[in-house]
Amino acid sequence: MFHDQHSPMNIRRGDAIFLKAFAIWVSFIPIAILNGLIRERILVPMIGHRFALPLSGISCASLFFLLTYLALPWLGTLKVVQYRMIGLGWFVMTVLFGFLFGRLVAHKSWGELFQAYNILTGNLWLLVMAVIAVSPSIAARSRGLIE
Repeated sequence: MFHDQHSPMNIRRGDAIFLKAFAIWVSFIPIAILNGLIRERILVPMIGHRFALPLSGISCASLFFLLTYLALPWLGTLKVVQYRMIGLGWFVMTVLFGFLFGRLVAHKSWGELFQAYNILTGNLWLLVMAVIAVSPSIAARSRGLIE
């Protein structure tokens, strides 16, 4: 049976894709927390903050890409633009989560929050954000999941 783009079948599939993509993004949160705990409790005492911070950024970006690569088949075969939109959505949700959590829960100043985006301090959070944005389309292409 043929379904046009506005049929209930496509809307339900779109909702399922959104919910699955959101679930994958939510799984980034415990990975980021664990990565930060390992940095602060193990790496900083062993190698100092100067080296632990960039190493933590690289490991976090790598773990996020690996999770994306492993989880993407769950979404199925999609158009490249859909994977790009998923990456953009993850990027926006990560920025919003970081600032909302930082301000409302951790009670950090805006200056402290923006420091995470300063690569001159050794913080590679911008790399992590770039990986979050592009990993769905790169992983999908490498796994043959592009329509």
